[in-house]
Amino acid sequence: MAAFSAEQPALTLSDIGRRAALPLPTVHRICAELVGVGFLEKRDDGRYQVGVRLWEIGSLAPRSHGLRELALPIMEDLYEATHENVQLVVREDLEALYIERISGRGAVRLKGRAGGRLPIHASSGGLVLLAHAGTALLEDVLANGLPRLALNTVTTERELRSLLDDIRRSGFVVCDRFLDDVTVAIAAPLTTIDGSVVAAMSIAVSVKTNIDPLIPALRTAARAVSRSLGAR
Repeated sequence: MAAFSAEQPALTLSDIGRRAALPLPTVHRICAELVGVGFLEKRDDGRYQVGVRLWEIGSLAPRSHGLRELALPIMEDLYEATHENVQLVVREDLEALYIERISGRGAVRLKGRAGGRLPIHASSGGLVLLAHAGTALLEDVLANGLPRLALNTVTTERELRSLLDDIRRSGFVVCDRFLDDVTVAIAAPLTTIDGSVVAAMSIAVSVKTNIDPLIPALRTAARAVSRSLGAR
């Protein structure tokens, strides 16, 4: 299943065999079984794609399902107030995983997608999660490198540590052209009853947008979700 990606969502048997390092007869047998239970679908052109049944099961994952159900009504209110991209982010290993996004027709187009991943050091939501995750994760991120993705991507340990300190002090982050050269993203943490940061909510806008009124709106929405999660 890991052979499939956002860049190549449909694969031939040969593609799957090469990516999974399995012989073609084995791939053929496994794919036939997965098609039978709905985890894969075979297209008219002979290629395979992820099936709806797998999405149904994946949507039950506790970190996405319960959190998304609580956050979505508040995200919708925030979208109605701003008409900008509103996103819900959790961490998966060294990446930021976007489990929900609400976008308007007039909102700036974004690099990532709902269900997609972005580097944790270049994502506003990822940086919020990193700021509250402890030293072990930070050391892993630093060891993995901080590649530059846009004009203002944080690329040095000193810059990153300083930014994470600022996030912990202020309770939010503004990422001006960290991921690409056309967007600014703002993110705030979502906390549980014990103070743990389990996710982040973010707004992504064009660099031409005045973000000053968006910061308090986002922080208010994040606090509302946190109260739903039991935070005081």
